[in-house]
Amino acid sequence: MIKKTTIDQVYESARVEEVIGDFISLKKSGTNYKGLSPFTKEKTPSFMVSPVKQIWKDFSSGKGGNVVAFLMEHEHFSYPEAIKYLAKKYSIEIEESKQSEENKKLNNQRESMYLISDYACDFFQNCLINSTEGKALALSYFKERGFTDNSIKFFRLGYSPDILDSLSKNALKNGYNIDFLISTGLVIAKDGSSRAIDRFRGRIIFPIRSMSGRVQGFGGRTLSNQKKTAKYINSPESEVYNKSKILYGLFESKKSIAKEDACYIVEGYTDVIQLHQSGITNVVSSSGTALTSDQIRLIKRLTSNIILLFDSDPAGIRAALRGVDLILEQGINVRICTFPSGEDPDSFARNNSEHVIKKFLEDNTKDFIQFKARLLSDNSKNDPIKKTQIVNEIIKSISKISDVIKQEYYLKSCSDIMGISEQAVFTSFAQHNNKSKINSSRRASLVKVPKKDLDLNKIDSKYILEKQIISILLQYGHLEAEYEEIVIKPDEKGEVIESFENIKSKVFEKIFLDLQQDEVELADPTFRNLFNKLISAYQLKSDSAVNSLMFSDNHNLSSVVADIIMETEKYFLHSWDSKNIFVKDKTHDLGQLVCETILTLRKSLINDKINILKSELKKNNNKNLLEDIINYNQLKKTVSKKLNRVL
Repeated sequence: MIKKTTIDQVYESARVEEVIGDFISLKKSGTNYKGLSPFTKEKTPSFMVSPVKQIWKDFSSGKGGNVVAFLMEHEHFSYPEAIKYLAKKYSIEIEESKQSEENKKLNNQRESMYLISDYACDFFQNCLINSTEGKALALSYFKERGFTDNSIKFFRLGYSPDILDSLSKNALKNGYNIDFLISTGLVIAKDGSSRAIDRFRGRIIFPIRSMSGRVQGFGGRTLSNQKKTAKYINSPESEVYNKSKILYGLFESKKSIAKEDACYIVEGYTDVIQLHQSGITNVVSSSGTALTSDQIRLIKRLTSNIILLFDSDPAGIRAALRGVDLILEQGINVRICTFPSGEDPDSFARNNSEHVIKKFLEDNTKDFIQFKARLLSDNSKNDPIKKTQIVNEIIKSISKISDVIKQEYYLKSCSDIMGISEQAVFTSFAQHNNKSKINSSRRASLVKVPKKDLDLNKIDSKYILEKQIISILLQYGHLEAEYEEIVIKPDEKGEVIESFENIKSKVFEKIFLDLQQDEVELADPTFRNLFNKLISAYQLKSDSAVNSLMFSDNHNLSSVVADIIMETEKYFLHSWDSKNIFVKDKTHDLGQLVCETILTLRKSLINDKINILKSELKKNNNKNLLEDIINYNQLKKTVSKKLNRVL
């Protein structure tokens, strides 16, 4: 655990414009900086950095936050990794909280294993480029496969000499511990012998890196033609290498996956490299193993769209189908593309231009239902039994999807493609879920109860009003404003009259007291959390309230704060003044803005209450309910009167 003092020092030292400037080109625009979005393909700059507020906002993708949020979004670092990156950049010594001796020992062991893996990677690279054996055997092999020098360097490809202890001897000479060479699987300790033998000797090397770029393990391909020799071997399981939790090429492809919002999955190392060379850079490999839930979750951090690329032979098709259900269970959209007979992604990419490859993928990528339907047409030949089996397989896959709306869409699609009535498909789906006992009552209702359209306008209006309240608090909560209030008092004759008077108070006090008076809590949990934190912060710190949230170690909270603040800067991205267009400052009518927002929220809540009472009245013709409706309607008129006065 990194100490809070170190984190605070990182936030104080890091400059958002400097850090982001290391990754994208920024140009000065008034007090801010502008640049092209690193997350989308755009021609007009909509990425904005505010040095004053130390935040950024990408209006094309909707992302935003502080300097740590940028590194987590752009480089896909974890929170500790982002802090460590900034600490290194600004020469800040990282202090960690005290750990138990056991945890400290484990962390030291893992770090030592990462260090020795990185050393081995450099060693293998050097042997490939500079040794006679490496150039004659491995480098010539890579060239025959069409790998460019840039690809060899980018993927850190290497070669392990065909000598029993080449790596281990060099590592020990450079001060590395034999225990860590063994625990990473780089060398094998022979029983009854003091000599350790290199695991990957005589093989070309494919380093496998974590999402943050650290070398976790290796894949090695033999250059020997001996049948008894395994073609590929991988690092054994260790503290830093778990094959079910890694994907080859993820580090090299992560930015492209996020930008394209899609990830291609292939089987082999060379498939990834050849596709990269052909311009398909959003691709990873399962390294010849069946996909796992952990691997899919890694991809889910970057995109919700996966395309499986496999050979068209039976083994390739089976591999594609095995992964479909797992992917659907994770809430990810999945499509499948198989290559022509005799081709795999490696050979197809090597033999075709970038344009042809992209056109092929575009034309031949199918939804998983379409893919299984094609299998039906290829294999069933109108055999009703086989057709039934295919439909049941599709229904089984659809049952893995957690989103009910997606389920209904796919069930209807299955009905259309397979030429079976919707009623039959939905009934079969419900029966399958009942047998599996997985959310049977909720999902089986698809057969009996048609879904009603969501009242999106109602949801959106409430959400927008609550967001507006948070926005006002963030920007103007510490300011004082003037509000028009209704004052009830007797006149000279003793009759009660209403009059309007102007009063002054802090914005956060006005909003807090009005919502307290109405006993209103914000419905959205994120906004409710922010509201409570802002009110507490303003009461304690006044002007520095926003900063306390902006640089909070709660990444989600600070990102939401930055997003709302930067939304207000959107209109100042353009040089409106130079066009003789002057954007009105909201502080000019701040009191009116506050009153209007609160009154509109009140009116919305009153409408909700009236609708609930009317619904109850239909079920139970109660005189008290009718009186309540009349009273709430009268209250609604009063609020509307106030609202019309401030508009």
